[in-house]
Amino acid sequence: MKLAFATCALALVWTAPVQADTLIDNVQGIALDEEGKVQRFTALWIDDEGRVKQLLDRADKRPQTDYRVDGKGAYLIPGLIDAHLHVMGIGFGALTLDLSDTASLAEAQARIAEYAAANPSRRWIIGRGWNQEKWGLGRFPTAADLDAAVADRPVWLERVDGHAGWANTRALELAGVTAATRDPAGGRIERIGRTQAPAGVFIDAASQLVQRVVPVPSPGDRDVALSMAQDILLANGITAAADMGTSIEDWQSFRRAGDAGALKVRIMSYAGGPEAMELIGGPGPSPWLYQDRLRLNGVKLYLDGALGSRGAWLKQPYADDPGNRGLPLASPSQLRNMMSRAALDRFQIAVHAIGDAANAEILATIDELAPTYVGERRWRIEHAQIVDPADLAAFARHGVIASMQPVHQTSDRLMAEARLDPPRLEGAYAWKSIAETGAVLAFGSDAPVESSDPFAGLAAAFTRQDADAQPFGGWFPNQRVTRESALWGFTYGGAYAGFAESRFGRLAPGLWADFALIDRDPLLATPQELRTTQVLQTWVGGQQAFIREEGVR
Repeated sequence: MKLAFATCALALVWTAPVQADTLIDNVQGIALDEEGKVQRFTALWIDDEGRVKQLLDRADKRPQTDYRVDGKGAYLIPGLIDAHLHVMGIGFGALTLDLSDTASLAEAQARIAEYAAANPSRRWIIGRGWNQEKWGLGRFPTAADLDAAVADRPVWLERVDGHAGWANTRALELAGVTAATRDPAGGRIERIGRTQAPAGVFIDAASQLVQRVVPVPSPGDRDVALSMAQDILLANGITAAADMGTSIEDWQSFRRAGDAGALKVRIMSYAGGPEAMELIGGPGPSPWLYQDRLRLNGVKLYLDGALGSRGAWLKQPYADDPGNRGLPLASPSQLRNMMSRAALDRFQIAVHAIGDAANAEILATIDELAPTYVGERRWRIEHAQIVDPADLAAFARHGVIASMQPVHQTSDRLMAEARLDPPRLEGAYAWKSIAETGAVLAFGSDAPVESSDPFAGLAAAFTRQDADAQPFGGWFPNQRVTRESALWGFTYGGAYAGFAESRFGRLAPGLWADFALIDRDPLLATPQELRTTQVLQTWVGGQQAFIREEGVR
């Protein structure tokens, strides 16, 4: 159901000043409670601190406020929350070479060569987004493939999922990687036949062999990337996000923005490993900072790699790679030690687990640790993509949160069918089955692995179909969730997963007035219409943080 009026009708140039109560009137409001029940309203009353004071129905008397905004019939929804993304990755992805939309190796090579020619002063060509599955290549690309595009400068390109890197010959030389270089623990170097020379692609932990010689961004570069990331998220109606894998340098950039009053999106931070956790948090999670715009919640740990690079840890070998079960990135004792170290100081723990062996291992570890580390821990499993159906019931124990990304299912469908046999697909991207155990679903995008557009994620969640409405009827349609559940997962579910539900995530009295004005009803629009939703305005803490310019889609 699309709102039929020009975008410019909402192109307000006014922003409510601080310390002034405001009425957002003449809207078609949608709110959800803690259980996902929908409430419709026509006006939102914001107090002078930027918090929700009251939701008003058509019959309710309008209060006298300092400021009134005419919403002109737009749909007002809670600010969307992305429960798993990489803030700086989004910013740097927008500022460097992006191959995510290339459809073939040849197209990627042309894009790389064009980018290098347009940036002659850059010592390294850096980028991301390649996907050999999307290219239909049937193999990983090689250094020789990359040399054909750029040979005079080092090139380093991350795979779309961030779990592999692709180097040209010049980069290999600078990194000192040769046939004699051994595979590191938790990683693999793709090699050329009997020579064992590096072929150019590095899986998971092996990527560090090249990454360590890539120039690091300056603090100024990071600040620009953060600003760019915030602009992208706000334009998508996202008012809060869980940043997975925050480094000390990332945290310092967040703090600089907060100190300058430039931190607009709320960031729930999860440090990139125990060392970063201690550097940032010291004795425990940080307090909420900058009017609840920043907090270090906990730590992000990795248990396996990704399905696309065959690094996801499986119980049985890959259907298309017999003998390979993927790469566990931590031993059982290492995982328990890292989790105990974090839990002892009450850091929240979020563990990346994609394969069924990885998910079984983290669920078993939580079972072992939960009796020792009591209280509300909200253990998080990030992705939970492939779960043995026999293990699904374990999500019901200990308040486990399944932090999942609906767009992964639509992007990965054909690859998953190649990697896994039919019985294992029964537990693939099993949103409904996991929710039915009583586990909380927190939805996100994993941007920049996928687009940060939450409306694509909403559509995928209740259809199990991609942008081309494929496959017909949805992929394993028994795993669809309702529209209301999908919206709940992208709002309250994300806030709950980050211990923030008493601060934001709903439109309710006393919570921050974080919301978006959009041009259609997300609970009534067709999936195709929903995917083309336009965000007209985004507000954070009762302040307008984004407004769409006239004629911009």
